[in-house]
Amino acid sequence: MKARLLIAAMMTLTSLPLEAQDRLPPAPYAYQQLNDPAKEAKAKALMETLRCLVCQGQSIADSDAPLAGDMRHEVRTKIAAGESPDTIRKWLVARYGNWVSYDPPFDGATALLWLGPLLFLGVGGWLAFGRFRRAGGEDER
Repeated sequence: MKARLLIAAMMTLTSLPLEAQDRLPPAPYAYQQLNDPAKEAKAKALMETLRCLVCQGQSIADSDAPLAGDMRHEVRTKIAAGESPDTIRKWLVARYGNWVSYDPPFDGATALLWLGPLLFLGVGGWLAFGRFRRAGGEDER
């Protein structure tokens, strides 16, 4: 009885890592390329400008995540159907938000992203100018 209990406990513990695996099916066409080299180049150029939603630091062209494979398949399918890269980008932005693009548009939500570095540079310059001016005035006394 104890041996059966021990075996059942061991089987349960060894099967837990299997439950933690990704439940998404692998993208069937994750590495398939288009037959037309011009269309494949267009698709590849577009994929390099789109951010992987899982990896967040890689483009969908470079990512090995299953979702990136699905996105690559969608891009290739739409390019093969004759859609333009701009239309595909707009569709992906509408589906996933501006965050999916490495070049988000300037609007109210991204204004701090675009203007933040200029603001911090201006504040830093203002502080440095005040510090140097104050330090120069103290040397004259």
